Amino acid sequence: MNVLYLTILFPLVGFLLLAFTGNRFTENSIAITGLSCVGLSAITTLYIGFDCFQHSYPIFHQVLWTWMQVKKFKIDIQLTLDGLSLTLLLVVTCIGFLIHLFASWYMRRVEGYSRFFAYTNLFMASMILLILADNLLLMYLGWECVGLCSYLLIGFYYSNSSYGLAAIKAFIMTRIGDVFFIIALCILYYEFHTLSLHEIVSLFSSRYWSLDQHNMLSWAAIMLVGAAIGKSAQLPLQTWLSDAMVGPTPVSALIHSATMVTAGVYLIARTHSFFLITPGILHFIGGVGAITLLLAGLSALVQNNIKRILAYSTMSQIGYMFLSLGVQAWEAAIFHLMTHAFFKALLFLATGSLIISCKHEQNIFKMGGLRHRMPLVYVCFLVGGSALSAIPILTSGFFSKEEILAGALAHGDFKLMTIGLIGAFITSLYTFRMIFIVFHGKEKIIYTEKGRGIAHDLPLIILALLSTFIGSWLVPPLEGIFPETSILSSSDKFNLEIASGLVVMSGVFISSFLWLGQPNLLNTIAYSKFGRLISIWWFSSWGFDWLYRQVFVKSYFWFSRLLSGDPLNTLISMPIFLLNSGQRVLMLSASGSLSWYLMSIIMGAVFFIIVLIL
Repeated sequence: MNVLYLTILFPLVGFLLLAFTGNRFTENSIAITGLSCVGLSAITTLYIGFDCFQHSYPIFHQVLWTWMQVKKFKIDIQLTLDGLSLTLLLVVTCIGFLIHLFASWYMRRVEGYSRFFAYTNLFMASMILLILADNLLLMYLGWECVGLCSYLLIGFYYSNSSYGLAAIKAFIMTRIGDVFFIIALCILYYEFHTLSLHEIVSLFSSRYWSLDQHNMLSWAAIMLVGAAIGKSAQLPLQTWLSDAMVGPTPVSALIHSATMVTAGVYLIARTHSFFLITPGILHFIGGVGAITLLLAGLSALVQNNIKRILAYSTMSQIGYMFLSLGVQAWEAAIFHLMTHAFFKALLFLATGSLIISCKHEQNIFKMGGLRHRMPLVYVCFLVGGSALSAIPILTSGFFSKEEILAGALAHGDFKLMTIGLIGAFITSLYTFRMIFIVFHGKEKIIYTEKGRGIAHDLPLIILALLSTFIGSWLVPPLEGIFPETSILSSSDKFNLEIASGLVVMSGVFISSFLWLGQPNLLNTIAYSKFGRLISIWWFSSWGFDWLYRQVFVKSYFWFSRLLSGDPLNTLISMPIFLLNSGQRVLMLSASGSLSWYLMSIIMGAVFFIIVLIL
């Protein structure tokens, strides 16, 4: 257990090696360096997990050094491992390694090969730091670093200005949530005089809270929710995630499946003690998740870009996790986080292989009939799409999603459970729409075969196996982490599973009917006035980008013109202006005139004499 810090150190060393010497390496050397550092982190995690299960460690703390100390304010670099952090650590390192292995094939002969692996290694180190940090300020450091790395990776193809704008948009939108996080830290330190999570939890359970203190903690909980919403792309800060698809496809797999977008779910689960005394905020979390999963699912239903479809599906599935947290089904949320990492990484990597073979075409309507040319990718889409849709019994997604719906019903929230069922129907509809259009029908695109090998096939095969019911056997070790909640009876749970299975299969049937059997009926619906209006509305993500542009961007430009300049730029430039002004004044004093120097000395002496007399 004392080697816990190595899980962060290995990818950090990989980043330093690739950042400072990567351009001198060959592509094979770069791939070996980037892969081996992440692989060593994954092996260390597996060893720690085996040791933890063998000796039944309930919780392990490792203090490395003191980061900062000013009087009573002390921040330690301290790592904490329990069942929750171990689950996330296994998901991040193992799935991250498979994505890196696939990326070593995908990114071949792409400019910036070493830069790509340097960024992803730093991303891995930052995400692991976020997971293992016991101190909220240390967690915030990892939180900010994954935001920085996401900006660098989304804008990886920086020569395209629109890609750079998408990276900036992601950076700014997630920074809004980060502001909420730092406010929460200030409130918690004011109340507890510490930022250590285990110290806060121990004080939390042993103190009586007055009404004012309860209100302050409620505000802290609200700020934490705001931080989680920004990082996990939930309503209303969800607009950045679909635009983030401009980065390399392995980046999309890394960000969307196992790492950054799940950080918000982990934050709420890790600080669940704060929310137990504020049930109203928990209900708000569930509502945000429910609305997001519906809006994102309907947006995915009309997209034509295959990566944007998967991006909206990520928002929808994170919405399920928020719904689960809102009904206090903590373990179900983490279980779905794990299974989602399996099938979403599979779908993104399979999409990467598809895009390479179709000469980087991403429009699904320009594809078609590819199931015979790409049998492995077709099988991966079927398995991953089935898990995403929660096809009964056969997929891991079914078991985790059923736990969420059962948790909502056991909590007595029939509305959220119903919304979850509607979301499952929409998910099956847009998922198999994508599969039927891309792999069935007439072949419409020139297919090019790129040499594949173990770096391409092995990650897809492993993730495909984990996306089946085999993945549901990997139960997260969360016993004793979360408080016990209401459990649905066996008969009610069985009835719910039957109902959910029927809803999902009806979505698959209707999807096949619309996109394989009756295209004329679909065209009639799509090209009607109402159909075009709805399609445009959903396609543009319900108009949130337009609304933000009108309310924030244009009003800020108007305010800038009113002030004859950018107020923020003026504020930032003020210290430089003052320094330049001071420099000019001092330069005037250095005139080189002897009489001026004598006059200055006399005036200075007179001034000090007056000061001494007074």
